[in-house]
Amino acid sequence: MIPIHLDGVSKTYGEQADARPTVTVDLTVEAGEFFTLLGPSGCGKSTLLRMIAGFVAPTDGRIRFGDVDVTRTPAHKRGIGMVFQNYALFPHLSVADNVAYGLKLRGVGKADRVTRIDRALERVGLARYGKRRIDQLSGGQQQRVALARAIVIEPEVLLLDEPLSNLDAKLREETRMQIRQVQKAAATTAIYVTHDQSEAMAMSDRIAVLADGRAHQVDTPRRIYAEPATAFVARFIGRSNVVPAVVVRAEADAAVVRIGESEVVVRRHPDVAVAPGQPVEVSLRPEALRVVGEADAALHGVVSSLEFLGSTAMLEVDVAGSVVSVSTPDIDVAAGSRVGLGVDARTGWLIPESATDGAGR
Repeated sequence: MIPIHLDGVSKTYGEQADARPTVTVDLTVEAGEFFTLLGPSGCGKSTLLRMIAGFVAPTDGRIRFGDVDVTRTPAHKRGIGMVFQNYALFPHLSVADNVAYGLKLRGVGKADRVTRIDRALERVGLARYGKRRIDQLSGGQQQRVALARAIVIEPEVLLLDEPLSNLDAKLREETRMQIRQVQKAAATTAIYVTHDQSEAMAMSDRIAVLADGRAHQVDTPRRIYAEPATAFVARFIGRSNVVPAVVVRAEADAAVVRIGESEVVVRRHPDVAVAPGQPVEVSLRPEALRVVGEADAALHGVVSSLEFLGSTAMLEVDVAGSVVSVSTPDIDVAAGSRVGLGVDARTGWLIPESATDGAGR
């Protein structure tokens, strides 16, 4: 297992004087980590993965596998295994022959090939499928063949480019944990590309949330969800309410902010300075809000809609001109009703970037 270092790596397409980089990042993936590049279409995540793979040359910066600079090393000499979005399997070859392809290119002897192919197929749950043709397999099975082909060469780095995008929702859920288990068993460093937030949250040790060609936040799934660094991260990860507020006063690791006419306590990063009167943005997850009686309410608003979800309901409530989502047990309330909302101070979060911007830094 080796770490991967991206030192100021960027890619710019075009030769115009005003051309802007498609993606620019500076980060480290730890040895043995399952690291995900997450973001919407066009954010640069696939370009970044292809630079790591060696298919695309960076315009600036360095890529290091451990202490070795591989920035200009050809893809076939980087010791990577890759799983593509379309699997890129050979339809005229058997499962075993597809898995063997990389071993043959590396000159691995027949006896060793057989042993390693059997081990790889067993790891992905296809131990008795070696003689099958590719067209005899389901989409999920083909995806596992592609994974076996990637790990059979015992790569130091495993790269996966949206490998579940062609599967239905149920099969995606079943397969994503298998990929993680295979990665652990193979003891390799993995970088995974997806636009699916739930997929990234379920599988990853850490996530880089990308947008507009930059990393908005690099952190664990739990911290990204609970402590988003930017309004984009708050909105993109899960369902969140990003509402404007004004700082009333700062506390050690919290702040009292005014939303409309009400004052609410929210958490904040202790290194982010805020001052009374400073405009900021606050992330309030739907589960951080609850419908309460008027006397206990921190916020007040009017229900604009209600979505019944079985054991729970999702309310849309207009609070001082901002519509917020509230996850609540199913209650008897109608659109147009006035409700009070309680706020769980442990989950509300003052978005650091809005505080920094507001402070003029």
